[in-house]
Amino acid sequence: MNWYTEQWSKDCKFSIAYDKALYSEKSAFQQIDFYRGEEFGTFFTLDGLMMVNEKDEFIYHDMIVHPAFATNPSIKKVLIIGGGDGGTAREVLRYSTVAEVVMVEIDERVFRLCQEFLPITASGVEEDSRMNLRFEDGLAYVKNAPDAYFDLILVDSTDPISVGEGLFTTAFYQECYRVLNKDGILINQHESPYFAEYATNMRKARNKIKAIFPITNVYQYHIPTYPSGHWLFGFASKTFDPMKDLNAEAWKKFGLETKYYNTELHVGAFGLPNYVKKELEHGE
Repeated sequence: MNWYTEQWSKDCKFSIAYDKALYSEKSAFQQIDFYRGEEFGTFFTLDGLMMVNEKDEFIYHDMIVHPAFATNPSIKKVLIIGGGDGGTAREVLRYSTVAEVVMVEIDERVFRLCQEFLPITASGVEEDSRMNLRFEDGLAYVKNAPDAYFDLILVDSTDPISVGEGLFTTAFYQECYRVLNKDGILINQHESPYFAEYATNMRKARNKIKAIFPITNVYQYHIPTYPSGHWLFGFASKTFDPMKDLNAEAWKKFGLETKYYNTELHVGAFGLPNYVKKELEHGE
């Protein structure tokens, strides 16, 4: 039996068994590895960190996409920054009301390899006529995007290291604000409150976004294969409040079958534990 092991903190490691190492490649940007095991199916890592696996990918992709659509069911134009596995685009494209999706992923090899080894997330995404796939730097793309164009930006990034570092900066969030229209919503990967290093990045992201957007919230989800299992997304908006403006009735009319998200959970996800609230307030 082979074991994939990830260092979650100085004193904590996470391991899962795998039967076969499927593929390994050093792209121009990062180390990409695919494995296959009985418990989690196929999974892939970037620079030795778990990104996506067949068993729990639905949790992440449900929660990065659907809360925004339940808050503003009229979203038409969506920008995805990152999201190379295709799962976020897959969920967005389930909305027949969406007219345009731009996905900007810096590393084309991630997407091409997921098409081959992880079709559960990448299959069919490229073929949708509403999809505009761009393999370039997300920060550079946003800098050159037109003012007030998008209804929703989903920042589906890695941690703020390597290729993901620029997607956690004040300059990037300011550009996101500019290219969002008057009702625009920004959802971003917000790290975890549990281990110290992740909590530090969580606080930094929170403080930067709060200085730019008039409405800012944080919501949580449980995903077993990310460090501690307790992870967060940031919800920032120009006009929509995810609690006050939740339109559960309109969202249910979409008729989407989801494995994790529902509108009851939506309300609960924004109710954070006290220790997380204190961590988020730290340094403000």
